[in-house]
Amino acid sequence: MKDETPRSPIGLVLLNMGGPDSLEAVEPFLYNLFCDRDLIQLPLGGLLQKPLARLISRKRARSVVENYRAIGGKSPLLGWTRTQAEGIAAALGDEFRPYVIMRYWSPLADEVLEQMKADGVTQAMVVSMYPHYTGATTGSSVKDFKQNAARVFPELRYRVIEQWYDWPGYLDALAARVREGLEKFPEELRSRVQIVFSAHALPQKFIDRGDPYLEHVLDTTRGVMKRVGNRAWRLGFQSRSGPVKWMEPDTVDVLDQLAEDGRTAVLMVPISFVSDHIETLHEIDIEYREHARNKGIEHFERTPSLNDHPDFIEAIADLVRKDLEQWR
Repeated sequence: MKDETPRSPIGLVLLNMGGPDSLEAVEPFLYNLFCDRDLIQLPLGGLLQKPLARLISRKRARSVVENYRAIGGKSPLLGWTRTQAEGIAAALGDEFRPYVIMRYWSPLADEVLEQMKADGVTQAMVVSMYPHYTGATTGSSVKDFKQNAARVFPELRYRVIEQWYDWPGYLDALAARVREGLEKFPEELRSRVQIVFSAHALPQKFIDRGDPYLEHVLDTTRGVMKRVGNRAWRLGFQSRSGPVKWMEPDTVDVLDQLAEDGRTAVLMVPISFVSDHIETLHEIDIEYREHARNKGIEHFERTPSLNDHPDFIEAIADLVRKDLEQWR
């Protein structure tokens, strides 16, 4: 006799940084971010973390609000991550139910875990949406999930995918976006386009203490270029702020050097971001574009973001399938 017992749903949980959902949310979002010692270690062993986080977030919010205003008044990151979760869950099958947890803004881990419990979820596949591992992002998000799961939903069985920088489907999807980006240039210019990969910077001390982020980023760029073909490319690091030593080179310095070398066509490829948000829509599309043109780079384009492109959604679904098979 066929077993008609319904199977409990499997949670597909995507972890991401989050972003303000209104201009009023910018300052509290920044406060949450600067309070995280896994990401930013303010002085005196944490004694001043919260007071300094309050001061820094209040000061920085003035300019950051204007950046968000320029891209529509809020971060699109939650919308894209939910769309990705829904698409990946649909590709995996009816037993999967999508959830999104953000680290520094809603929906936060505790409320999502409560919802999963109410939905009858008993096991979950948890995926960091940062392809390259660093303790500052994936490490912090995974720790936050585990701490809240132990407190809110200790019965949940789960498996975490923390990195996928060299996953073939991801590299294929990113290479396809590079080819699409090259098509934005006039045909007679395409052979001379300089490709610039831009990853989010980390303080150099993270790398010095053994964080694998730089190795992962380099492996991604090499894997993409192996697929794209023999072309000139450079790597830079963006989103640097504060009086600490950062990973080098700065993406702005890369653009300046290219301009000095007489390069007039540049394709930007953001690789530590899998969906559009402030770093792509404002920092690259507005700030870097203006800077490049002021330096004489007449043709400046960016690759389309992975967002909900079918090849990217299927790539992450395949990643989850493979890991689930190993778990079972």
